[in-house]
Amino acid sequence: MIAYILCFILFLVGLYGAVTQRNLVKIAISLSVMEFSTFLFFALLGYIDGGVAPIVNPAEPARIYVDPLPQALVLTAIVIGLATTALLMAVIIRLYRKYGTFDIREMKNLRG
Repeated sequence: MIAYILCFILFLVGLYGAVTQRNLVKIAISLSVMEFSTFLFFALLGYIDGGVAPIVNPAEPARIYVDPLPQALVLTAIVIGLATTALLMAVIIRLYRKYGTFDIREMKNLRG
């Protein structure tokens, strides 16, 4: 139970950073922290204490197995998250080249 609470706290830390920061790079890092906390939460959903890898052995039918589906979904989500983070960083670099700053408030004032 404590691990789920820590995932939620990590998500809130990322949300706080995304809402309060003015620097685009720090906002992107905060979004990545939020994303990581979500991945950790999904991986924890499939974990069973004392469970083993889901390789079924007919000789031992009464074993407890870990659910592999959340882990597979998290691996897929990590790849997608990496691609979107790379795209976000590319957009941030383009904005920096145009405006010369990472501060979103200065970009709003420098429209052009």
